[in-house]
Amino acid sequence: MTYKLSDYDYYLPKELIAQRPVAGRKESRLLVLNRKTGTMLHTVFAEIINFLDEKDVLVINDTKVIPARLFGKKETGGRVEILLLYFDPVKAQAEVFETEALIRASKAPRPGSFIFFSPSLRGQVLGYEEGKVKLKFYSQGPFREQLLNLGHVPLPPYIKREDMPEDKQTYQTVYAQKEGAVAAPTAGLHFTQDILQNLKDKGVEIVNLTLHVGYGTFIPVKVEDIRQHKMHGEFYEVSEEAAQRLNQARKEGRHIVAVGTTSTRLLEDMMTRYGEIKPGRGICQNFIYPGYQFKIVGAMITNFHLPKSTLIMLVSAFAGRELILKAYQEAIKRRYRFYSYGDAMFIF
Repeated sequence: MTYKLSDYDYYLPKELIAQRPVAGRKESRLLVLNRKTGTMLHTVFAEIINFLDEKDVLVINDTKVIPARLFGKKETGGRVEILLLYFDPVKAQAEVFETEALIRASKAPRPGSFIFFSPSLRGQVLGYEEGKVKLKFYSQGPFREQLLNLGHVPLPPYIKREDMPEDKQTYQTVYAQKEGAVAAPTAGLHFTQDILQNLKDKGVEIVNLTLHVGYGTFIPVKVEDIRQHKMHGEFYEVSEEAAQRLNQARKEGRHIVAVGTTSTRLLEDMMTRYGEIKPGRGICQNFIYPGYQFKIVGAMITNFHLPKSTLIMLVSAFAGRELILKAYQEAIKRRYRFYSYGDAMFIF
């Protein structure tokens, strides 16, 4: 077992970082990895239905990405970019809305000053803490409506282009329902309504959970001993129905397939804390790395993750670090597309 950060590093040619999605969601490539035998199969995501059995339970994260990037001007006229870090859709119905954000400006606006985003939206700087700015927004009408009109898609920092209108659809899962994420649960981007229906017709049960993906998912691990890393907290919500269905599936010995590291983290967090899936709302802050014993997730659909990230550590815990790095090298050799808009892996 290794806890050295450098042992989760790998070299990725820049041209393999996907800057745009493939033309059709289900046309992404799929690397199928057997974590017991180490065998690998190469296909396309449309074939995922062939790797799930009837009575399997597919767990999806129905969070919805908000247009969290805002561009404005300081009182002095200087340009400012804001990335909202937290969004409560209920509180956002008001005309006054407070949140934390990341800020980019030639010179940070002073506390008490205003940032103007449009004639109907301005934000007051309340202060700074740990590299984040606290803002109070004043809008004409509900803040949520102003954000939907003015906001830009918060593409990850490794996508080196400005967002385009089509990103509002492509950087969103087809089953997104609950607003609150500032990053997409990218393993779900490959699904289409047809695939979901075909899985249901086969007998696969689909269960929704909500974990609002935060910007912390992109924050690199900076400690050489990964056990010292502090995980970012993310808001979650589990319905009574979802909890009942998952707990019943466990009792029946059915196979739980998690779509993405977000679904995986939430399911395992619940099992670690309560020994079952418990309905309610709260903060998920668990960090899964090699040595962790999985309690409910039996298979996982995921994308290819950044070197030295908590996400590659999670999949290494699931399939073994050496096998994951071997699979990544195979994917690089075969020119798979990496990261958010990239290709997928099914680990079973």
